Amino acid sequence: MAQIFTDTGEAVPVTVIKLGPLVVTQVKTAERDGYRAVQVGFGVKKEKNISKPVRGHLKNLGNFRFLKEFRLLSDAVTYAVGDTVPLPFKEGDMVAVSSTSKGKGFQGTVRRHHFKGGPRTHGQKHSEREPGAIGGGARAGGRVAKGMRMSGRMGGDRITVKNLTVAAVDSENGEICVKGAVPGVRGALVELVGA
Repeated sequence: MAQIFTDTGEAVPVTVIKLGPLVVTQVKTAERDGYRAVQVGFGVKKEKNISKPVRGHLKNLGNFRFLKEFRLLSDAVTYAVGDTVPLPFKEGDMVAVSSTSKGKGFQGTVRRHHFKGGPRTHGQKHSEREPGAIGGGARAGGRVAKGMRMSGRMGGDRITVKNLTVAAVDSENGEICVKGAVPGVRGALVELVGA
């Protein structure tokens, strides 16, 4: 994250996202594939770490770290294999950002599900952060009901944050600044879709 300043001197917190270059690696058509989409490659990966089928699929377009497919909603947009996709956003656009959230390891119910915990007094002992009862014979049939909120691994989920504003666009470096925070660790792959 960083901050940029508006013309009035107001500091705006932003997340800088690198958007390119995106190279078209495959074009899917409604006649051949049943739907219209474009597959793009991003990032760099060592050739020895790419499988032979993927190397053959890329046909010397480059050794991409990520391959991602996007549906094409409009017939007006056409791409060919090898094209570089221009920056699709401009300042002021609203976007939805999706990514995998930070992993937080095994967490208890208070942190994971915001449980209140037990009372700190009145004869209680070691029950400040316990989950309490989880049902019983009547409600759940003598078992743990599916979907019961309990302790477990937290984070590492696909998170989408909607209605974020593009604060600035740097066409030379292929970067945009999105107002606010986005999910994921530094360097994670994020997916931006126009809202």
